[in-house]
Amino acid sequence: MTTGVTDPAGLALSPPPRDPRAPFGIYLHVPFCASRCGYCDFNTYTAGELGSATSPADWERAAALEIERAASVLAGSGSPPLVDTVFVGGGTPSLVGADVLVGMLGRIRSTFGLAPGAEVTTESNPESTSPEFFGRLREGGFTRISLGMQSTAAHVLRVLDRAHTPGRPQEAVAEAGRAGFDHINLDVIYGTPGETDDDLARTLDAVVETGVDHVSAYSLIVEDGTALARRIRRGELPGTVDDVLADRYEQVAQRLARAGFHWYEVSNFAADESGYCRHNMGYWRGGDWWGIGPGAHSHVAGARWWNLRHPARYAAACDAGDLPVEGGERLTDADRHLERIMTGLRLAEGLPDAAFTAQERARADLQVSAGLLRRRPPGGADGGGYALTESGRLLADGVVRDVLL
Repeated sequence: MTTGVTDPAGLALSPPPRDPRAPFGIYLHVPFCASRCGYCDFNTYTAGELGSATSPADWERAAALEIERAASVLAGSGSPPLVDTVFVGGGTPSLVGADVLVGMLGRIRSTFGLAPGAEVTTESNPESTSPEFFGRLREGGFTRISLGMQSTAAHVLRVLDRAHTPGRPQEAVAEAGRAGFDHINLDVIYGTPGETDDDLARTLDAVVETGVDHVSAYSLIVEDGTALARRIRRGELPGTVDDVLADRYEQVAQRLARAGFHWYEVSNFAADESGYCRHNMGYWRGGDWWGIGPGAHSHVAGARWWNLRHPARYAAACDAGDLPVEGGERLTDADRHLERIMTGLRLAEGLPDAAFTAQERARADLQVSAGLLRRRPPGGADGGGYALTESGRLLADGVVRDVLL
């Protein structure tokens, strides 16, 4: 056990014992962005917002310290778990450069160790990538790239305050492919004010033409406190409309299905199972991961904690010899049950009967009668169960709520 390290939440230093056979992931949060997108409420900062308070070099040093302490904590008197998946998110990880990202992966490899066939993903903004960037990542051990496209319509990108030009995401996909990446994701946002059916159709056509093996498609959510929310409140832009969002989701699902993609989570589509994001599957299946970086969340065997959000406070805590934890909670059996239903029913695989109480199975049967859930085929190690139908995917949150009612 690490000595001389404090943990205000009292959880990260003593998480419950985890199943050593279970996959383990590391999330690395890079909090920097060149500019702030109007819809974004993530824990990200521009250079102007940070000023002289902290820098990418401060973040790099602090994150390296947290990696070392996390490995020591989880090792106990033995060895830390091998890492099955690494996901670098943000913010804009590509802003810190390939050498820094590869260096951080090297620290994870030397402290934890990577499991054979580990999945290593980084998010990237197409405008801050290049053939050299992708080549260095591939040489350094990254296996998967996730790029933000959002839309090919210039007017939609302007509403979202996205800092890339139409066409650049497609170029970046091609560059990543030439660098040797077999697994590439494109993010799409639908339902932006002013977007038309034709705008989305052209975006989806462009996505399919790139040859990526994974697509994440999200409806626009207008979060309080964002620039986009303020513009809508002032009447400069119309708000989102649920019926329009539902129609657009169907448009996404149908176009991607025609191209050979299948959904494996409500908002995620892959050409085949090898394209699934294994790191995110760990989240949705209630797995274990340690979140490194400002504001990052962790979960180990029912203990959850989260880091200090501001990069300067995060770095100061790490430099002082502390784990940079702001708060945490131990999930009760009821909490874990609730979360299993909430995330598991969003997966195409659904959940087995044993995941539900008798009352929940009765309510799920009502959803089957309504055409929103289907019974999984009986047999197999976990018996039958329930999974969303095509109609149920449009109302997934409501279906889950009604089952848990």
